[in-house]
Amino acid sequence: MDESRRERKKRQTRRLIAETAIRLFAEQGYEQTTVAQIAAGADVATKTFFNHFPGKEAVLFPETGRNGALAVEVITNRKPGETVPEVLSRAYEAMLADFHTNGLGHDDHVPLEVYARLIMTVPALQARALHLAHAEQKEIAAALRAAYPDLLDPISAAAVVGALAGAAQAAALTSLEAGQSEEDFWKALRRGIDIALSGLPGEGRDRG
Repeated sequence: MDESRRERKKRQTRRLIAETAIRLFAEQGYEQTTVAQIAAGADVATKTFFNHFPGKEAVLFPETGRNGALAVEVITNRKPGETVPEVLSRAYEAMLADFHTNGLGHDDHVPLEVYARLIMTVPALQARALHLAHAEQKEIAAALRAAYPDLLDPISAAAVVGALAGAAQAAALTSLEAGQSEEDFWKALRRGIDIALSGLPGEGRDRG
């Protein structure tokens, strides 16, 4: 029980630092915000900041590799007879559910729009996001290829995952640019996923 309390406190501190950092990034700019300012805003020592994050960029990507691992788990433990669109749909549902529970930007402390616009407008963060997304997509495509060796080769597996990720991202960014509500944002992202999946050759489903 003591260990559980320590872990919970550690997670709360980590989240407080991240939320404080994002608030300061939004208020005064990413480049203008220092680690010392973030630590002071979160009422922790600078050393405590570095105990949780290697640098301020890492604040916006706190769970590197988590999404890929969740998707791979769903794909690896797919249900008998489950098609590629069905398993990918469940994989993305698992990732979205995890984000709603644990992700930055999912609650009122860090508005989703603030989080997303930082990633979209700061070149260093854009580059980091693209790098992580590419690694994640490779991991998911490899798992998909292993799960469906008679249906997918490396090229088609990569194309399927890339098309799905691209459709979700494009739909989500379009929603943000249109100034839609957070509820509509998630509907747009889900619609992008559905469109990508229903268009898969030989595996399409009419989702209405």
